[in-house]
Amino acid sequence: MERRSFLGRAVLYAGVAAFSALPFGLARLLAPRVVAEPHRRVPLPGALKDPAEFAAACIGCGLCGEVCPPRCIRFHRHDGGFKANTPYIDPQRKSCILCGKCMEVCPTEALTVTPIREIDMGTAQIDRVACYPWVDKGVCGACVSVCPLGEDAIGFDFGNFYRPVVRDGCVGCGQCVEVCPEPSLPIRIVDRSLGTVAQHGIGLRKQPLPF
Repeated sequence: MERRSFLGRAVLYAGVAAFSALPFGLARLLAPRVVAEPHRRVPLPGALKDPAEFAAACIGCGLCGEVCPPRCIRFHRHDGGFKANTPYIDPQRKSCILCGKCMEVCPTEALTVTPIREIDMGTAQIDRVACYPWVDKGVCGACVSVCPLGEDAIGFDFGNFYRPVVRDGCVGCGQCVEVCPEPSLPIRIVDRSLGTVAQHGIGLRKQPLPF
């Protein structure tokens, strides 16, 4: 009898747990998948590199957003698809200050506590055809002055004190994006494979036509 009672309680608890998880699961299944601008969907510090693995590991608890001092963490809703309820950062609205609180509070392996200079959220990329100093339209340097990692991450071009150049130490926090005064935002956070300078195809050698 005791064994039957134990099994009955185990089945009951399992059923309650499964039922309580239904809203979160249904939200992911019913949310439409919308292709959003990647530079406005920056991963959190310490996040698993593979987006699918991150989405699977994140339980959508929202604790990272609760402890974030600048409130820069947002959550996928109708634009998320399977990523619904998972967090991201839009540096155009509010950037990460690299405080590390989100990594510390995460109850799963979605976020791992990582030293500040080893964080990899991406890298800043500059569009030199729009940046004020690069097109000789004025003096700025806001992105350089605000960077929390200093010259290891971003500095000025040699021989010119105001043309910003992104360096290997950039971790992609997005503070440079938030502070940029140019309305077109010629600086954004992208995947490292895309480089630190935006490419427009100008001057690139054209491939010969196949006929």
